[in-house]
Amino acid sequence: MRFELSNQLIRENSPYLLQHANNPVNWFPWGTEALEKARAENKPIFLSVGYAACHWCHVMAHESFENEQTAAFLNEHFVSIKVDREERPDLDSIYMQAVVAMIGSGGWPLSVFLTPDGSPFYGGTYFPPDRRYNMPSFIEVLQTISHLWIEDRARLISSGEQIRKQLIYASPFKLTNFQINDINLNQAVLKLAESYDWKNGGWGKAPKFPQPMAIEFLLRKATRGDSLARDIAMHCLEAMARGGMYDIIGGGFARYSTDDTWCIPHFEKMLYDNAQLALVYLHAWLMSGKIVFRQVCENTLDFVLRELCHPLGGFFSSLDADSEGLEGKYYIWSPEEIKNAISNAQENEIFTMAFGLTSKGNFEGNVVLQRKANDIEIAESLNLQKDHVIRTINIIINRLQEFRASRIRPNVDDKVIVAWNGLALIAFAEAARYLGKPTYLKAARKNAEFLLQYMQMNGRLLRSWRAGSANHNAFLEDYAALILGLLAIYQTDPDLKWYENAIRLSNDMLDHFSDPKGGFFDTRDDHETLLIRPKEIQDNATPSGNSLAVFALLQLSIFEGNQQLRGLAEKMLESMQEVSMRYPTAFAFWLQATDFALGPVFEVAIIGSWEIPATHEFIQVLWKSFRPRFVAAISQASNVLNSPGILQNRNMINDSPTAYLCQDYVCLKPTNSIEEFASQLDSSN
Repeated sequence: MRFELSNQLIRENSPYLLQHANNPVNWFPWGTEALEKARAENKPIFLSVGYAACHWCHVMAHESFENEQTAAFLNEHFVSIKVDREERPDLDSIYMQAVVAMIGSGGWPLSVFLTPDGSPFYGGTYFPPDRRYNMPSFIEVLQTISHLWIEDRARLISSGEQIRKQLIYASPFKLTNFQINDINLNQAVLKLAESYDWKNGGWGKAPKFPQPMAIEFLLRKATRGDSLARDIAMHCLEAMARGGMYDIIGGGFARYSTDDTWCIPHFEKMLYDNAQLALVYLHAWLMSGKIVFRQVCENTLDFVLRELCHPLGGFFSSLDADSEGLEGKYYIWSPEEIKNAISNAQENEIFTMAFGLTSKGNFEGNVVLQRKANDIEIAESLNLQKDHVIRTINIIINRLQEFRASRIRPNVDDKVIVAWNGLALIAFAEAARYLGKPTYLKAARKNAEFLLQYMQMNGRLLRSWRAGSANHNAFLEDYAALILGLLAIYQTDPDLKWYENAIRLSNDMLDHFSDPKGGFFDTRDDHETLLIRPKEIQDNATPSGNSLAVFALLQLSIFEGNQQLRGLAEKMLESMQEVSMRYPTAFAFWLQATDFALGPVFEVAIIGSWEIPATHEFIQVLWKSFRPRFVAAISQASNVLNSPGILQNRNMINDSPTAYLCQDYVCLKPTNSIEEFASQLDSSN
């Protein structure tokens, strides 16, 4: 009998949950209703965690959750709960830890079986509909667990209790005697070098992830004169910029590469990847002057504005990997389609050489575009001018862009996540600052306004927004990423409201998330009671809430001259030194924070009216170079209420715009001279 009615997910706001609202499985969202039903009926819970852009989540949904017989068995013997991991990272973190503890690995879709009180006793990821991949079928798993629940329930409950205790007693922060010093950072660079793929770029074998946090750490080390760190970072960025995982046609990056050469991507595009990668390419351009790095940065930010931006200013979460039921269909090309975009023999020669095109393609008979020869190589080989080669390639790419615009686009997960928007806000604010592009400044302002206006209710930050409705408690990563985003836009656009809100949010974070034993919990102190109160420290695809919080505290300590905030951050960093040295790709944002803490950190205060051109000249000089250990505050007047501490008692000298530069609380002579200020900055690098 077909399950004709919508299930309990029909009332939800998450695109991922709504994708399953018409499954024959009687799904419930996580909440009191589902948990009480499990207790009242004494049934085990089947918890399925995924997200809208997840290809294998779609596969399992089609194979199993849309299957009438499988759904009927689930509905009779289990209470089924569906969770969007992007809305509820707390639940995802808890039950992912449990599955990793059980089977040694994890991923999505995450499939976990719980007792009615929420304790996990068995789990895995994707289960096929039939036996394959050395895995049991999903229905076999369901039948076995249902049988055991009836015949040997005590064993399952005992197993769940053991796993629950294991999670409770796993303390991420441990007191150590490791000092914060440059030796630790040097060791991390060497560790990254040992595992680096000098042939193809990146770390590890396929699937290969872009690791923007590790590259950013290497760029920061390069500013200290570390040539090895610079070489690794530049090599990796050049390898990814050639395309494949990077979308040559439309800009932006896919989630990861399925091969070792960055050519064939897993086609979903996530906001958090593109925000972090745009920023790291911006910094690499500032350091190297390589125009391709600037182009990748701009094309990526332009992709976000074009395809992931709500008119009100919030940034959407992701683009799906699939369109028209096929993974990557929107992005790949048949050889015939490329041929139709080329109008003459010379264009064919240039484009074929540029991308190594063959009649067989490079992906299941089709083509994913990846550069094989650079412009100079093509020009020399074909006896052409370099500018002509560049123009020709751009003309053909524009034709392909127009053709692709007529295709059916992948679905957009149009919910707005605060933490990911905080990362995007940093990228747009810094791009506006360094590139001088009004479009990016406008986007940063709109985004910050959106987050402050629509993501708060009664002074309380919320996690997710979609279609006019904000939902779910914000988590530590939301607070900390938004604080960093507001500090970034404040330094680009010195409107005091950005700074005031950063201070307010930091006070909330300290009041409601702090753990007396060290660090911060991921959830507020008044959050719903869960199996454990999660406390993530490892940086994954995004920085952990704790590493974001450390960086926020460090920056605020400089703005305010607050030694208490600095001391709190340093204690957290000390506890992470050993593990971050040993596993740098898993703790790369911690390494960035350690680099900042080591300093020297420079404080810049500029006092001057917007009406005076010299004020803008000071600002242009300040942001001429990549300065990862600087904080800057700019004001039109002295001693403005609620302005940062580094602006207090700073006045214009000779009634002219004045710049103050201090290093670790020791100040140089304030100056009205643009040239002298530039010299002070150069000597401080």
